[in-house]
Order: sequence, then C-alpha cells, then structure tokens
Amino acid sequence: MMMKDRGKLVVWPAYLDKEKTKAEGRIISKKSAVQEPKPDEILKAAQKLGFEPEFESSKAYPRSWWEKSGRIMIVNAQPKTAAVRQIAAQIKKARGE
Repeated sequence: MMMKDRGKLVVWPAYLDKEKTKAEGRIISKKSAVQEPKPDEILKAAQKLGFEPEFESSKAYPRSWWEKSGRIMIVNAQPKTAAVRQIAAQIKKARGE
C-alpha cells in the first residue's frame, strides 16, 4: 500500500457528528460536535481555516463501511482533535448556531 497522503489527516464526518457515540467514531465532545455534518460543510470550513482540504467521495468510514460518506484530507498542521474541533466550530458559525 502506497502512502501518498503522508503529512495529511483524514477527517470523517463521523468525527464531528453529535448523534454518534465515541464508539461509533465521534472524537470530540458532544458540546463541540455538530448535528449531521455534511462533507461539503466540512470542506468549506476546512478551506476557511486554511487546511487545504481534498474531498474523496467514494470512501466509507471503516466503522460504517456500508455508508459511502466520503472523507476529507487536510494538511497536518496540529493534533487531529484540535483540527476537528476548529472545523466543528467553523460549521456552527456558518450555520449560525
């Protein structure tokens, strides 16, 4: 397997979904998480934050392999949880929450 994405972090929508449990893949607190984040919202938020995101629509989160939710690859500038928390906050701002 070739690691062409070195230096990038994978962000799955499940990471910031308020409806998911930690066991289902949420990695931030429910308070920080957002309701049903859409990949395009995550993409826009990551662009605003300067993470140079790339969207891969054909990918499925391993814990829910039957759902092709897609994934967003971002430049690895900080710890994953910090980046995901910032993206969630940006989505909340865009939604006016």
